[in-house]
Amino acid sequence: MEILIMAGQLILGLSILVGLHEWGHMAAAKLFGMRVEKYFIGFPPKIFSFQKGETEYGIGAIPLGGFVKISGMIDESMDMDTMNQEPQPWEFRSKPAWQRLIVMLGGIIVNVIVGIIIFIAIAYHDGRKFLSAEEVNKYGIVAGELAQELGLKTGDKIVRVNGKPFSDFNDVVSSDVFLGSNSSYTVNRNGQEVEIDIPNNFIEKLSDPDEKRNFILPLEPFKIGELIPGMPAEKAGLQVNDKVVSINGKPIRFFHELQAELEKLAGKTTTLVVQRGTEQKTLNVTVTEEGTLGFYPESLLHFTSVRYTFGEAVTIGTENAFAVVYNNIKGFGKIFRGEVSASKALSGPIGIARMFGGVWDWGRFWQLTGLLSMVLAFMNALPIPALDGGHAVILSYEIVSGRKPSDRFLENAQKVGMVLLLGLMAFAIFNDVWKAVF
Repeated sequence: MEILIMAGQLILGLSILVGLHEWGHMAAAKLFGMRVEKYFIGFPPKIFSFQKGETEYGIGAIPLGGFVKISGMIDESMDMDTMNQEPQPWEFRSKPAWQRLIVMLGGIIVNVIVGIIIFIAIAYHDGRKFLSAEEVNKYGIVAGELAQELGLKTGDKIVRVNGKPFSDFNDVVSSDVFLGSNSSYTVNRNGQEVEIDIPNNFIEKLSDPDEKRNFILPLEPFKIGELIPGMPAEKAGLQVNDKVVSINGKPIRFFHELQAELEKLAGKTTTLVVQRGTEQKTLNVTVTEEGTLGFYPESLLHFTSVRYTFGEAVTIGTENAFAVVYNNIKGFGKIFRGEVSASKALSGPIGIARMFGGVWDWGRFWQLTGLLSMVLAFMNALPIPALDGGHAVILSYEIVSGRKPSDRFLENAQKVGMVLLLGLMAFAIFNDVWKAVF
């Protein structure tokens, strides 16, 4: 079921973004009087289509992209017979270069606008909820396996990130830390300050979403927040607001301690002592084979909540949207400098689906859809033939020089670009499968 939910979220998110991207091309083309022959979400084979006016609208069976076919444009169809005929007024090739450039940038522009709108909406609807540095350092951190490799220890209190005090726990695990150079943490360990350096290639170890999620967490005292119907916690008689005191005789104070004990007790029946008001209750509970009880914890740490006016949300949402592009540029820089391997940094459809997760969460869905919209805009803007950015470079050259490249050159550039794109897609998919299997 989790796989279906992950796949469903990925397909829905991509379908929305690809549909809007291709609409951007189509709208610009129709604005300038170009004939749009096809508008498809998904690649062939065709599932269904209908004709409206001059355009065939349809859905393809492969939901990893989409396309518009504009008359008189050299594209992946390579219809050179038509291109050898005299240009017609409704064709792409008969229009001024500046109009053709706007058509090619239409999809990128729409994706940027959509990404900004989503991030603005999230900022306005959700505001900002975070753990302050003071709250995190009440108890310190839980150091995951990768954090321990760096030299961090559970109970450490982080006092500085890259030499500066932090105000929000998100600053500790932000992309700026892992995409930057010579990053470091300064921690208080038993009253002594210790410097923890972060290698420039460390981000490739965080390519696994689970590793990144569990890299550093705050030490959290907790209570029972919500019971999952039919699961062991409910059957054993746990109640909302109960506080776990011990399990199998081992004292429990923080949630990660309970998780560790449950993993050891997977599939077994054990005793659980909880604090309920002024009384302690002893319950018999059977742990699932996955090492869970079936409840959602509620942190007893105090989260700070900030609400934004619409004007503030516009500023913050726009900044967050363009931060995605900035981080992608820094990520590519690390690949080109050899600090991070492409196999670790790049993800295909499987890797992206895992980011959505196996539980349907509309907040997370829109957060990732906004992120993907900006990533789609950035990737399409790369100056690679067959991508919008490649077409834009050629058209910019034509505008500046006044000379239009030959159809033969455009055809060959398109072929080279398609080979590069297909190779990149094959690499990303193979890389996903390799990570999943090995």
